[in-house]
Amino acid sequence: MDDSRHWPRYELIAGELLVTPAPGNRHQLAIPELVAVLRSYVDRLELGAVYVSPADLELAPETIVQPDIFVVPRSADPNRPLTEGWTQVRSLLLAVEVISPSSVRTDRVMKRDFYLDVGVPEYWVMDLDAWVIEQWTPGQESPTIVRDVLVWQPESANEALRLDVAALFDELWRKIRLVRA
Repeated sequence: MDDSRHWPRYELIAGELLVTPAPGNRHQLAIPELVAVLRSYVDRLELGAVYVSPADLELAPETIVQPDIFVVPRSADPNRPLTEGWTQVRSLLLAVEVISPSSVRTDRVMKRDFYLDVGVPEYWVMDLDAWVIEQWTPGQESPTIVRDVLVWQPESANEALRLDVAALFDELWRKIRLVRA
């Protein structure tokens, strides 16, 4: 048996165990597309590091979350780098979930509320069917629905990321068509 399998994914939020099946091919093609854009920006400005799950994050006691994509802020102490484990990660600059058919309600409601409640300054939901990214920040009653250009500027950044959402989805769908050919 291969012990490196990471599916199903288990998360624990507000005492509720969430079990998510393995993501589909569109989901898995979308993640590296968005990671490439984020990593270029985050690395250039030395804001921290961009990761993809699986990663058991305990951002609040008795919770375990695994955002599809997340940005860990740069350490305040450069002599204390992140170790192999995730126990040191206590905050994020950004959490992103790519919606799958099995995760719509969880990503749009439960995880959104959790991330914003624990102080994650920005949460995105990437909707592959609607070709949009829902951008959430604390205190918002509804998301900013982005179809064209998403602007993200963490507090520690001296310039904003301008993510061309339309171009991102165009490239993603080009790759999806190649895989189906």
